[in-house]
Amino acid sequence: MDPLIHAMIGLHIIGIAALLGGFLTQMKAMGKGEARMVPSMLHGALTMLVTGMALVGLHRAQGDAVNTFKIGLKLSLLVVVLALVYLNRDQEEGERVGTAAFGTVGALTTADVFIAVLWT
Repeated sequence: MDPLIHAMIGLHIIGIAALLGGFLTQMKAMGKGEARMVPSMLHGALTMLVTGMALVGLHRAQGDAVNTFKIGLKLSLLVVVLALVYLNRDQEEGERVGTAAFGTVGALTTADVFIAVLWT
């Protein structure tokens, strides 16, 4: 079961990289008010959701203790990020994502990473 858990962790990190990487590539455009939710942000958030749920299930199947409060907090942040990205993903050429919504995606994603790493 450990190789499967490690594979899911790797995919989870790839999802984080896609979401955060998509955000970081749009930082310069955000300063100009022209930021867009790129497809990699949506795909990264969905990857994080699916692999995160799989990781919780795999750990529970092994009988490992799971911190449900931590997982619930991370899931809540990810659902907000996913909603913001999904609702703003298909903007017309003239429409741009608001700086507040775009900045919130970056801040919540970063908070999600720090919760995962620092909360033991």
